[in-house]
Amino acid sequence: MFSIFPIKGFIDQIDGFFCDGINAGLKSNNKKDLGFIYSDSLCDVAAVFTNNRFQAAPLKHYQRYKKGFQTNFLLINSKNANALTGEKGIEDINTIFSSLNFSVSNPIMSSTGVIANPLPVKKIIDGANRFNLEAKNGENLSEAIMTTDAYPKTALYEVKLQNGSSFKIGSVAKGAGMINPNLATMLCFICTDANIPQADMQELLELNSHTTFNAISVDGDTSTNDTVLLLANKKSGSYDKEAFKEALRLVMHDMAMLIVADGEGAKKAVAFEVNGAISNKEAQIAAKALSNSLLVKTALYGEDPNFGRIASTIGASGIQCDEYKLKIAYNDVVVYDKGEIFFTQEQEEKAAKVLQQSGYKVICDIGLGEGSFTAWGCDLGYEYVKINADYRT
Repeated sequence: MFSIFPIKGFIDQIDGFFCDGINAGLKSNNKKDLGFIYSDSLCDVAAVFTNNRFQAAPLKHYQRYKKGFQTNFLLINSKNANALTGEKGIEDINTIFSSLNFSVSNPIMSSTGVIANPLPVKKIIDGANRFNLEAKNGENLSEAIMTTDAYPKTALYEVKLQNGSSFKIGSVAKGAGMINPNLATMLCFICTDANIPQADMQELLELNSHTTFNAISVDGDTSTNDTVLLLANKKSGSYDKEAFKEALRLVMHDMAMLIVADGEGAKKAVAFEVNGAISNKEAQIAAKALSNSLLVKTALYGEDPNFGRIASTIGASGIQCDEYKLKIAYNDVVVYDKGEIFFTQEQEEKAAKVLQQSGYKVICDIGLGEGSFTAWGCDLGYEYVKINADYRT
């Protein structure tokens, strides 16, 4: 048995972790643009990365470490993605780490911003050398990693076990655009003092990615930099696999939902719940097709309950389906049921009211089996096009 409690604060409330964010001159408006996470003891680390074949330099740098390596330092910059920068991008990371005026072990770098620009190496070195590794400024860090985000994204939980011991787990993330249900989010850093075995870290991170970061869509694009890192310094000495699995799921779900709700120009966060498919895999295919469809997103933006776009997208997804088995509802407002159209003026008005809410469900019962999956997406319209005029990650 275990209990999980949300608590106020940032990842710096976890024993042994320190963090901060500063302005290093990467952004011209004096906003914070460079941050760090530091642990006073070595951490085991697990990661999942983007499936984009053009992975950014920080991801390639990470993957050159030996499997099972430990670290105590993570450097994060915004404004520049260090993507499509070739071997020079990796060399720049090594130059930065070799120029620090403090000692760290197997440092990791993560970047977000504009693609195909060389890193401003000197600015980053000068900024990093101003860090105070004893700082506990989680709010500053959360601001420093933002690009087009409207607000910071953080979560923190305490887990109490039946034997009286406890551990904490928390996260900080950024992400508002180029989010596609394909493994990870933009950037997410999860810290814990749980005494978790390294093998469990990778297993549980990948498992929970499937129903959280791998189930969200903002604009259908997959970034070059998408990263989720889990750092464990094990200082609590406390661990229970089932408890940690659930706490990690909560943290990752919180981050995924905040990212969807902050989609660039988005006004609504929508759950696409697909039930009754012949398998969970087919339900997943249909749910992701709905969350990723620009046709559906623009209908949501226009608050148009045209269920034809929902049905069309399911049919185009390639799963087994039958129009005489299909049922579609917006929350509890059924608009189509097994070949019968329930789209009277009264029902259409009820459905339209659902679509005016900031969050709701589109529920689709395929009617052929027991498979189910829920994906999350958002609307896209004029505001997205206006804000996303340049190419960011």
